[in-house]
Amino acid sequence: MALEVGDKNLENKYVLFKLDNEDYGLNINNVLSIEKFQNYTRVPNAPEYVTGVINLRGEVIPILDLRKKLSLESKPSDQSDQNSRIIITSSNNMIIGLTVDSSSEVLEIKKENIDKPSAAGEKNFDEYIKGVGKDKERLIIILDLEKLLAIE
Repeated sequence: MALEVGDKNLENKYVLFKLDNEDYGLNINNVLSIEKFQNYTRVPNAPEYVTGVINLRGEVIPILDLRKKLSLESKPSDQSDQNSRIIITSSNNMIIGLTVDSSSEVLEIKKENIDKPSAAGEKNFDEYIKGVGKDKERLIIILDLEKLLAIE
């Protein structure tokens, strides 16, 4: 069975990844692929969270450091290990790669198990959160890709 973007069966499925041992999720409809971390070319005068660009199967794709975008402590570039991944995402006809510490699984989270984000917390970060999913003993921060990729 081929996966169709917008397929009802995929509506509640999320690609999970880690940043600083916390679980995050992106709707699977926005994820094109997950790639091993690779060398990139820096882009002059780009915002600090733009790592650079990569050539992926003949396409030049900008890469965002998700840690910097979310105001988390950044990992030194020499500490990118074999678990680091680039999640290739698509939103509003933009294809962007996001660097993450690791990507683990695809998980279905029912709507009733997703709470709205709390109003407390750092404003810069909260605007990127769509909700908090619950799966057994863990909480998964579900990111709003459209807001995350909005050009400032």
